[in-house]
Amino acid sequence: MFVELLTRRLALRRLAPSDAEAMFEYRSRPDVARFQTWEPQSLEQVHSFVEGLLNVEPDTPGAWFQLAITLQESDLLIGDCGLHFLAEETRQAEVGITLAPTYQGKGYATEALEAVLDYLLVTLGKHRVCATVDPRNRPSVALLKRVGMRQEAHLRESLWFKGAWADDLIFAVLEREWMSRTMLEP
Repeated sequence: MFVELLTRRLALRRLAPSDAEAMFEYRSRPDVARFQTWEPQSLEQVHSFVEGLLNVEPDTPGAWFQLAITLQESDLLIGDCGLHFLAEETRQAEVGITLAPTYQGKGYATEALEAVLDYLLVTLGKHRVCATVDPRNRPSVALLKRVGMRQEAHLRESLWFKGAWADDLIFAVLEREWMSRTMLEP
């Protein structure tokens, strides 16, 4: 049963119903939603989303498990991170991350994603973790590279997204790559 992941400044825990208002506030912003597939249209929709996750456990094949990214000192919600446990290949997972604009550019996404990758690749023993990103989302591309993921593919106009064809970059890291990277760090 999942409890929480702690980093130097953050606590990554289950989303709670009390997070819905803050989550709606940043997730419904056009600058945040621009590259997101899920754009909540109402606070009620976010409440329903969070309620639907309350009984989901990590490593459930086919499930998305969403983590709240909070500041340790205050439990203030600053973002969320999705972990998708693939049904067709249970030794692989997919991740996605969203931060409120106020908290971007401060290293929080790097800190959170490194903790999530460590959880997936070390604690759960996954073989491979991937992420997809629109190449126009340069901060996210830089984040994935910064945490040690490598670009595996650039799919041209492969997604019909918000009324237009969009490219999709696929990044991934293998367990052995993660382990050798983390062994080199002080």
